Amino acid sequence: MTKSPFRHLRLRDAGTLLGLLLIGGVFAVLTPVFLTAPNLLNILQQSSINACIALGMTLVIISGGIDLSVGPVAALSAVVGAALMVGGAPIAVAVLAALGVGMLCGLMNGVLITLGGLQPFIVTLGGLSLYRALALIFTGGTPIFGLPDGFRALTNGTLLGVPNPVVVVAVLALLAWVVLNKTPLGEYLMAVGGNAEAARISGVPVTLTKLAAYMISGALAAVAALILLGRLGAAEPTMGNLWELDAIAAAAIGGASLMGGRGSIIGTLVGCIILGALRNGLTLMNVQAFYQLLATGIIIIVAMLIDRATAGKEGH
Repeated sequence: MTKSPFRHLRLRDAGTLLGLLLIGGVFAVLTPVFLTAPNLLNILQQSSINACIALGMTLVIISGGIDLSVGPVAALSAVVGAALMVGGAPIAVAVLAALGVGMLCGLMNGVLITLGGLQPFIVTLGGLSLYRALALIFTGGTPIFGLPDGFRALTNGTLLGVPNPVVVVAVLALLAWVVLNKTPLGEYLMAVGGNAEAARISGVPVTLTKLAAYMISGALAAVAALILLGRLGAAEPTMGNLWELDAIAAAAIGGASLMGGRGSIIGTLVGCIILGALRNGLTLMNVQAFYQLLATGIIIIVAMLIDRATAGKEGH
């Protein structure tokens, strides 16, 4: 009975991978630098921030929700963590505090959605403004400089030649895949996203499942913020602008249904690399940034059309 959805996901993953190969082939012809090892590693590293956000977004989308507040959550987490590090707190304490802020924001979103009975779009849209304002108030609107060298060395280092952010994303993706495919929480997320009322009648803890999804999304937004924090060497209260757009795009490209109940961790990762490769290739060709934003918007619309076209076939 459960074979058909997994078969469908594997088909979508293969189609997404084919799209990545097609994009890679086009840019390989247009610019010879594209397929060089340093540039491919650069694409993976540049995609790592979006991948962190998109993994959490995928779980939220599968549960039938959406999280538009991930960018400001990342900014708030970053400024709190940076302030602690600059103030002399141990790096581990600052990192845990940043993760805690992200999870707390996710918990607030989840509580308003589940216990408050509000729509995820409205709650997280309000959170987008609220958390951004808190980040700006906390810093007075100015960046926080002076991060310790040890933190920057950790985030900008490599493991066997692979940038640490890429390693972090690989570990997080593996954990997310295990959660989604091998644990009760993954089954609950699918069930709640497919039909929340039926899931509740079947004994699924709907409220706790949604809370978990939003808290994971907040925590992964904080991880993305820490990666960018180490790269920039400063915490900007305005960081994370339009991160939610990229994350939703990656999840949609990877086969996640924005109606809930379906998604793929592998597909989301490939979707992130597609966006990263597209922007990298366009940059190498000296295409202006607003055309890259246009391409992202078109990709989201096309992914939604594909999802709409395939949704009706799932029941057969």
